[in-house]
Amino acid sequence: MHPILLKIGDITLHTYGFFVAMGFLAGILLAKSEAKRLGMDHEKVMDLCFYILIAAIVGSRLFYVVINHAFFLSNPLDVFKIWSGGLVFYGGFIAALLTAFIYLKIHKMPVWTTADIAAPSLAIGHFLGRLGCFSAGCCFGKKCDLPWAMTFTHPETLAPIGIAIHPTQLYSSISNLIIFFFLWFFRKHTKFHGQLFWIYILLYGITRSFIEIFRGDFRGNPVFGLLSVSQTIGISMSVIAVIMLICSCSASKVRGEKLVKS
Repeated sequence: MHPILLKIGDITLHTYGFFVAMGFLAGILLAKSEAKRLGMDHEKVMDLCFYILIAAIVGSRLFYVVINHAFFLSNPLDVFKIWSGGLVFYGGFIAALLTAFIYLKIHKMPVWTTADIAAPSLAIGHFLGRLGCFSAGCCFGKKCDLPWAMTFTHPETLAPIGIAIHPTQLYSSISNLIIFFFLWFFRKHTKFHGQLFWIYILLYGITRSFIEIFRGDFRGNPVFGLLSVSQTIGISMSVIAVIMLICSCSASKVRGEKLVKS
């Protein structure tokens, strides 16, 4: 609704960039707190967060550019204008996963414990980031006449102007906040390492795939002529999450795994 948060002379603070930055900051501080609670080296976790931050920004932007390659071939310099919107979560998530895996292996840190630490941080960070999307008008929804439909009017918005549409950014933001609260409560009741992470993957994959139904921006070429790229990834990851939860639960019973609950 308000792409520009503050403008002083030639200096412009974009609302999208502000909320994305706040999302990363909240996620990092939360991860540090959880690392301390679980007795892990929080300094290494903070270093990991820095590398994940870089990977997430690069990966999410590249994914967006690939999906919208026709536009960027004609406007190559716009590739770098991330402050105006255009970061695809799954692109950043995949890049961050690969970066984190390499870092954890190099520093011999427990993969699944670290993944559990990251899960709530991802949810709260994404909650704030989607508020940035709403402000910029990106990731907008289809036309609708529901009571909560939103009409964007700002001339610099990325959403269609003057048309009542689904506020899909808010759908996503609210769903991530709900996921966060669930994870935050459940984190002291897990039965095995990695459970919190895979629950996050399951819940996010389901909610994201559902919200995709209402998206009105270009979603890339349909997969199998039916699903968007994000739906395909979300459904696939949800299936993998279910399999991992079942297998990990069985394995933990065999090992008699004990977790830190404090």
